[in-house]
Amino acid sequence: MSITTENERIGIQRASDAVAITLRKMREYAKPGISTKELDEYGGELLAQFDAYSAPAVTYQFPGHTCISVNGEVAHGIPSAGKILKEGDLVNIDVSAELNGYWADNGGSFVLGQDLYGHGKLVAASKAILKKAIDNIKGGVRISEIGRLIETEAKKAGYTVIKNLTGHGIGRSLHEEPHEIANYCDRYNTGRFKKNSVVAIETFISTRSTIADTQADGWTLHGNKGGFVAQHEHTIMVTGGVPVIFTVQNGIWD
Repeated sequence: MSITTENERIGIQRASDAVAITLRKMREYAKPGISTKELDEYGGELLAQFDAYSAPAVTYQFPGHTCISVNGEVAHGIPSAGKILKEGDLVNIDVSAELNGYWADNGGSFVLGQDLYGHGKLVAASKAILKKAIDNIKGGVRISEIGRLIETEAKKAGYTVIKNLTGHGIGRSLHEEPHEIANYCDRYNTGRFKKNSVVAIETFISTRSTIADTQADGWTLHGNKGGFVAQHEHTIMVTGGVPVIFTVQNGIWD
């Protein structure tokens, strides 16, 4: 959507606060020994406190309030009572929701407790690349050039990108134009970022894979070549200069 009134801006900000605070508190709540189902139920309680509705549940009938992916799972991990978090796990939480007709999306990967398996470097790279990408977005910039920046920075750090998962427009629904803000330079995408538009920008930085494949459960994604993936995401408004980051309260850059 394109923000044209102060009420629209306030609406997006409130939805963004709901998902951002929920993401931050879920990350703080996560600890070794709890299940991803317990963590997801906590997230559902937080969203309810904001009178917000889980976007994946409402839009796609996803079996959870949030997506929680662990270790080799790239994205769309289903919360499960049998999936117990352990020290050193690479965990990704993606929280999106609708509040009073406005939609917002954010996510972040983190290492649970001590970095026993060296995932911290991948997480740090994903965070830094997202920040650099957002810092370079303004009205008129080619969407494909931001993809080029993300992939270039990933290669510099020794990583690949997942090419079939992308950022997207958001605002009055979960996915809007532009539908594909890729993590690589898609030369067929001639679109440009538009001033005052709301978009969800996300990184998918991988140790090995380039494609995310859907598993037998119909939801969970794994990399085509294995390895690990870190994702970070903010909902922003494009301006003529520095973007407005609506989901800053998630603290993924803290």
